[in-house]
Amino acid sequence: MKNDSLHVELGRRYQFAASHRLHTPELSEEENYRVFGKCNNPYGHGHNYVLEVSLSGKIDPATGMIANLADLDAFVERQVLEEFDHRSLNEDVAAFRDTVPTTENLCIEIFRRLQDFPHAKLERVRIQETGNNSFEYAGNTEGNRS
Repeated sequence: MKNDSLHVELGRRYQFAASHRLHTPELSEEENYRVFGKCNNPYGHGHNYVLEVSLSGKIDPATGMIANLADLDAFVERQVLEEFDHRSLNEDVAAFRDTVPTTENLCIEIFRRLQDFPHAKLERVRIQETGNNSFEYAGNTEGNRS
């Protein structure tokens, strides 16, 4: 069976817990509260995030897989989970020291960290923040590099 023309995607789900405070020094205290509401709590608040990673690639004729899940799991662990799980995004993750750690920005940062996975092409990152909120990022339109 010739697989060169097939487009197959691999989806993998991960979970991590992290806290954040939505606040920007570009707004007054009152404006921050108006924009971010209870998410502007000075002590922060936490989420149990669900991260979904979608990859595409050619199916290896020997294994029948796009990518080895153990390789992907180890890559995501190193690039994302070790730094984000059970952390304060504002205080513990350098990328969010000067960027509001909204889940939109979290998607972009995680995409940036995962886009160099060597065994398949990263298609998109989706993060479920709550039962009602999810966000997705598929890179920019020029070469899928953010």
